Amino acid sequence: MTSNIPPLRVGFILLPRFTLNAFAGFIDSLRLAADQGGRSRKIHCSWEIMGTKPVTSSCGIEVLPRVPYQDVGDFTHIAICGGNSYLDLEEDKDLSLYLKKASRSGVKLVGVCTGTFAIARADLLKGERVCVHWNVINEFRQQFPHIDATPDRIFLQSARVITCAGSSGATDMALHLIRQFCGSEKAQQAIRHMILTGVRMSNSPQTHFFEAIHDIRDERVRVAVLTMEQSLNSKLNIDSLAAHLNIGPRQLNRLFLHEMNMTAMRYFRIMRLRYADWLLRHTNSSIAEIAADCGFSDAAHLSRDFTAHYAKNPSLARHTDTAKLPTSAPTD
Repeated sequence: MTSNIPPLRVGFILLPRFTLNAFAGFIDSLRLAADQGGRSRKIHCSWEIMGTKPVTSSCGIEVLPRVPYQDVGDFTHIAICGGNSYLDLEEDKDLSLYLKKASRSGVKLVGVCTGTFAIARADLLKGERVCVHWNVINEFRQQFPHIDATPDRIFLQSARVITCAGSSGATDMALHLIRQFCGSEKAQQAIRHMILTGVRMSNSPQTHFFEAIHDIRDERVRVAVLTMEQSLNSKLNIDSLAAHLNIGPRQLNRLFLHEMNMTAMRYFRIMRLRYADWLLRHTNSSIAEIAADCGFSDAAHLSRDFTAHYAKNPSLARHTDTAKLPTSAPTD
């Protein structure tokens, strides 16, 4: 490869109602790493937005593609950016053919947000483990039961594809690619321009993830668990959670006892402890900071509950294996 060809070259394909945040974070990371001083010359990275007509994002902003589908050999990666249309979009035959040609040619496909649905519809994910946003994991598994999909990280890279949960995770994925293809200096350059403090690892959780949510059969329990995940640092109680579901606290506990073999608030406490365990081993945050992030009143409260549940104190947990969220009532 000659020196005037950027080592990282990404072609973007936008699907109807794509998520602007994920697309913008990806493409602007490339732009800021491509040149010095934010001048946007395509020196170290290049990008093209492909398509034949304007595409409207989920927030209503319209993007006009610059070129039709280009020769797949022009790119190292082709990114398909999805959004809110993943359920009602049928397979685009032309897109599927283009993606198949790219894959055969060794171009790595990137599923951004629900763009992974399009790659799956093209039958290009056999044998792959893919990352999907927690909010659409059930729909993905229903449509593609033969594909191993997980919501336990922000992106996942294999030899042929990269799949990303979307949202701000697309920025982390882009910075990972920049570091891989252009070097750490270029990645740090983009990080400084975006005023970021760093890059999350690919196995960072999707804020508050719950790996086994697809096993929950009762829709009310599933919604309750999702609400818990988004409320780990709050004072969520049984009354407010039940009111959110338009049922009574006793009925909610009966549902949890039937589905999870424990009460709702006990389940919530275990979930908070599991997230605290992850933060202890994957961040440099103090125990007091982690306690606040996980809804405990102070470090002593977290330490007491953590030690009672895991039989180890938080300091020791920084150097041990992942604690698993039990599927039945714990013994503590």
